[in-house]
Amino acid sequence: MSATVIILFLAIVLLTLVITFFAAKHTKTTGDFYTAGGGLKGWQNGIAISGDYLSAASFLGIAGAIALNGFDGFFYSIGFLIAYLVVMFLVAEPLRNLGKYTLADMINSRFDAKKVRGAAALSTITISIFYMIAQLVGAGALIQLLFGIDYWIAVLIVGVMMTIYVLFGGMIATSWVQITKAVLLMAGMVVISFLVLWEYNFNLGTMFSEVKTATSHGAAYLEPGLKYTQPLSTISLMLALVLGTAGLPHILMRFFTVKDAKSARSSVVSATWIIGIFYILTLFLGFGAAAFVGDSKIIAANAGGNMAAPLLAEALGGEFLFAFISAVAFATILAVVAGLVLSGASAFAHDLYGEIFKKGKATEKQQMLAARYAALGVSVLSIVLALFTQYMNVAFLVSLAFCMAASANLPVILYTVYWKRFNTAGAVTAILSGLISALVLVSMSPSVFSPVEGAALFIGNPIFPLDNPALVSVPLGFLGGYIGTVISKESNPVRYAEVKVKANTGFREQA
Repeated sequence: MSATVIILFLAIVLLTLVITFFAAKHTKTTGDFYTAGGGLKGWQNGIAISGDYLSAASFLGIAGAIALNGFDGFFYSIGFLIAYLVVMFLVAEPLRNLGKYTLADMINSRFDAKKVRGAAALSTITISIFYMIAQLVGAGALIQLLFGIDYWIAVLIVGVMMTIYVLFGGMIATSWVQITKAVLLMAGMVVISFLVLWEYNFNLGTMFSEVKTATSHGAAYLEPGLKYTQPLSTISLMLALVLGTAGLPHILMRFFTVKDAKSARSSVVSATWIIGIFYILTLFLGFGAAAFVGDSKIIAANAGGNMAAPLLAEALGGEFLFAFISAVAFATILAVVAGLVLSGASAFAHDLYGEIFKKGKATEKQQMLAARYAALGVSVLSIVLALFTQYMNVAFLVSLAFCMAASANLPVILYTVYWKRFNTAGAVTAILSGLISALVLVSMSPSVFSPVEGAALFIGNPIFPLDNPALVSVPLGFLGGYIGTVISKESNPVRYAEVKVKANTGFREQA
């Protein structure tokens, strides 16, 4: 710990609190709290989306995964990037046209059933909590390394900060914290990548040649199969990453912060450019960490490899760059967890409390109060769970959240927009079959049980062979929706015709 680290950390915290202070003055209605009143421009929302998406998993986890596992670590970068094509072409526009505040609003535009809204809210809260655990693990490891304090205290500090953003500033504060963080993160990525290339005289061929001898893996470092030795396990991971983004609640929620579908499309385009450049640069971070830090030092700092990027910054740029990158990583985590808390709180306050318990008759004051209580509850639960997953790689933890999103949310979104026969029973079974199968299979996987002590949460032999169960759970989500629809005799082609027009045009009122 040094004065530079402390000053930069305090500067980041102060900046985000100032943003929250001014945002709180403009957060007066539920629309302001949930979606910033739909007042963000397309390019602003695009930067905010990238800020929301480029999480601790992307910055800390992927850099560590590439540094320790070479080509196999880069799978995460490829999957996260391609995922945005699914969002752009299949989900963004119809979601914006049909929804209001949450994913459940979009689905309920066709079915208007409490059980559908309840199932969607349950899925949103579960996925948000799992994603948040990954961010808190990254935050805990970072602050523990920098300040030498206990892991649980570090997690608690981040938990308090993220709760403040949501309680007082809502989506307005969250959006501008994400925009600020995205700019700082990209600046840090460019600087480190430039320094890595400088070491190799800007010769990519030299970098690839020398990195072969930089690790104990030798030439195998640049070949697939170093970590993912089972082809089915690799396919399952990629399926989760590619399809999961289109079902992530905190990402989908961002499309309600713009005024129309055109702005939603431009948001995705802007975000895709930023995200694409970012994930290309992760290669330089991973290779640089392997060459100039070393896998033994990376593992010594954090068993999951989550500190590779800050350690690389220290090796190449000294104390100041180390402090800056660490502070940016902290801002990254704060921004993402604020968005996650907001999505979970919105699902509870708007969908469960406002629409189901209060039957749509809750006052603005009641909804705002419920949302703030929900934010506290989601934060506390996530903090408690994060304390038990300290030594797991954050990129892997996020991939599990992606798996649940792809299994539970994506099937019901696509069926709602594109399948005429789809009905209420199908919507409920699609969500529950995908969500439950993902949770059950993960609990029996090598991620939870391993005969090697320290390799997983518990010692024992796994029942399910795949680390990430998306290869099984995603088809089960689609199959559950199909079977539930076919078995039920319910059908409403008129409602589907209305939804189809709204999804493609944004037209909401009868002529």
